[in-house]
Amino acid sequence: MVVVMRAGATPDQIEHVVSMVKDMGLKEQVIVGTERTVVAVIGDDRQKDSSVFEMVEGVERVVPILAPYKMASSEVKKSRTIIPLLAGSDARIGGRKVGVIAGPCSVESREQIKEIAHAVKEAGAIGLRGGAYKPRTSPYAFQGTGENGLKWLAEAREETGLVVVTEVMATEQIPAVSEYADVLQVGARNMQNFNLLMALGNQPKPVLLKRGLSATLEEFLLAAEYLMKNGNTQVILCERGIRTYEEYVRNTLPLASVPELHRLSHLPVVVDPSHGTGKSHLVQDMCRAAVAAGADGWIVEVHNDPARAWTDGAQSITPDQFAEMMKSIKRIAQAIDRDA
Repeated sequence: MVVVMRAGATPDQIEHVVSMVKDMGLKEQVIVGTERTVVAVIGDDRQKDSSVFEMVEGVERVVPILAPYKMASSEVKKSRTIIPLLAGSDARIGGRKVGVIAGPCSVESREQIKEIAHAVKEAGAIGLRGGAYKPRTSPYAFQGTGENGLKWLAEAREETGLVVVTEVMATEQIPAVSEYADVLQVGARNMQNFNLLMALGNQPKPVLLKRGLSATLEEFLLAAEYLMKNGNTQVILCERGIRTYEEYVRNTLPLASVPELHRLSHLPVVVDPSHGTGKSHLVQDMCRAAVAAGADGWIVEVHNDPARAWTDGAQSITPDQFAEMMKSIKRIAQAIDRDA
C-alpha cells in the first residue's frame, strides 16, 4: 500500500508516518512527486493495517497497490519519473527530451572509443555506451578489455562530457564499474540475477535494466522492483527485444511494450534497436519507430568500422549513419511534442 500525504504536508508529518511504518516491522520508501509526497509501505501484506494511517495528521488517503511490483507501479506514482544521469549535467532520461545513448558494443582501444565518442556527441547523443566486460555465449569469445576499457570510457567522458553507460555482470564488479561509469547497465542475461540486482539497489548510481530474452513485462517490472526495494529508485527500463521463433532478426523488438510499460509503471523506457534486430539496416527505422511509440530514449551501437568490430559488427551503424538518423529523429520527436 501507499500512504498519500496531503499537499503541503510538513516534513515532521511525513517522518511520523515513516516512523509508524518502521514500528510495524515494515520498510518505507518516500517518493516525492510534483504535487504530493507518498510513502510506499513495503513488506508482508499480513502485517499491513491501513486503518492506523487513515486518521494521522497530514495523510490524505491510503491506497492498496494491486500490482505485484509495488514501487515501480504507476499506482504509486502518477507522474513520470525523470532520472538525472550525471551530477552537474543536464543529461537525463524521461521528460520532454528523448535521450540518446550511442557507442560501440565493446571498448576495443583508447583511440577507438574516443573517436566514436566525439562523433556521437557532435551528432547529439547525451550518453556513451561501450562494454568493458562482455557476457558472451561462448567462453572462447572476446570477453572485454576490463578495467582498461573502463578507464578509456572515463577519459572519453572527460573530453566530451558524455555520460558513460556500461554493463556490470557480477556483484564483485560493482566497485570498479561504479568508479568509472555514470550509469550501470544490467544486461538481458542478468535481468533475473537477483543477487546482482539487490547489490545494485544498494548503490546510488542510475541503473539501466534490460529486458530478459524471454521475460514477460511483469517479470521485467519485478526485476526493477528488486532494485527499488533495496533503495535505488533511479531505474531505467530498456526494451531490447525478446527471443521468438522468428529467424530473420536476431530478436523480435516488440515496440508495443513501450506504451504498455508507460501505462503500468512511472519509470522511463528506452529502446535498444541494435540488439532488438541484430541487423544494421533495420536499426535506423526501429529508432524512428521507437520515438514515435513514445520511448524516452534509445541506446544504439555505433562503430567507426563495423566490418572489423570485435563484437556485434552486423548490428552496428557508422557515425555518418548515426548523424543522418539523428536529423530525422528530431523531426519525429517534434511531431509528437518531444525534443531530441
